[in-house]
Amino acid sequence: MYICTLKKLDSMKKSNISKIILGALALMTAASCTEKKFHVEGSITEAKDSVLYFENIGLEGIEKLDSTKLGESGAFSFSGEAKGAPEFYRLRIDDQIISLAVDSTETITVKASYPTMVSEYEIEGNDNNKTIKELVLKQMDLTKRAMAVQQDETMDIDATNDSILNMIASYKEYLKKNYIFKEPHKASSYFALFQTLGNMLIFNPKSNTDDIKAFAAVATSWDTFYPGSLRGENLHNIAIEGLKNTRVARGNSGKTIEADKVEVSGIIDVPLTDNHGKERSMKELKDKVILLDFHVFASSGSTERIMALRDLYNKYHAQGLEIYQVSLDSDEHFWKTQTAALPWICVRDADGANSRFLTLYNVQSIPTFFLIKRGNELYKRDAQMSDVEKEIKSLL
Repeated sequence: MYICTLKKLDSMKKSNISKIILGALALMTAASCTEKKFHVEGSITEAKDSVLYFENIGLEGIEKLDSTKLGESGAFSFSGEAKGAPEFYRLRIDDQIISLAVDSTETITVKASYPTMVSEYEIEGNDNNKTIKELVLKQMDLTKRAMAVQQDETMDIDATNDSILNMIASYKEYLKKNYIFKEPHKASSYFALFQTLGNMLIFNPKSNTDDIKAFAAVATSWDTFYPGSLRGENLHNIAIEGLKNTRVARGNSGKTIEADKVEVSGIIDVPLTDNHGKERSMKELKDKVILLDFHVFASSGSTERIMALRDLYNKYHAQGLEIYQVSLDSDEHFWKTQTAALPWICVRDADGANSRFLTLYNVQSIPTFFLIKRGNELYKRDAQMSDVEKEIKSLL
């Protein structure tokens, strides 16, 4: 908080301060008073005594800027320093989030009710935010449809994967045509590039040529409208790295991941280093029933999930069950600490959310697990099982 008035100095102390220092202090104070600000205000009803957080969605992660405990009316008011280019923020109560963009010194007004604030909010003050709301609702619809397919027990794994991949491809084309290529300089187009399905990015600028073009289009536009912005430079770096990757892939087209990793039985192996520094592979577990689990120990609900897995392991390990847990945590030390006492195989993919194994297994949300029969034959994924313990017992 800036102090915009000079307090009256004690006369004895004042006599010992030079006029030059006093003049500099006055200039500094005046500058702080004229610093450009934006404001986010409004109300979120039905949330009395809840804490509302105001957070910056930065390039390095989420940063908490301010918070307030809501009263009966749900009124709130936050402010921050306006940047030279669009910046992204969010209002959050627990896991309910409203994303918004700020272009300059505008005042953005948000009205919502808890706990439906994530989808049923009103926002004024910046048209970009109305478009962002459209994108959020479309993303939620995609997630709902993908989950329905995953839970359809009449579909086998191949049909499930094909259906979801087709949904994603269609959704991406819609975003590119109606948002990204149409108005690439808009904050909402930038926002669209980083939409997710579960914990996975919908656009894959690391290896998908068409997706790289979308990133490059927004990056080029931001060069014109917001020259020198960190987000624009970041988009360029992502696009350039993606182009390098695709060139390497074309140069090694005979060495595709699928051909290298898929065994005769149809399993996709996940060879990684475990928490003791040993190279592990599911191929060495051909005589076991394997529960392949993709997990993030830093996520909420991790402890409860690990306890449930431990219960299954204790019951059925002696009969031939093995858990092969793939961590996607970014902090290696944290992961090793969390897994030190676990009795099953714990490996980690340093690529995290960009793991190629997530793509190969068509993992759309984390945590996710698969059951693998003896002989390394893929059986079912979690969405196709209503009673996991019953399915394990049937395979032992």
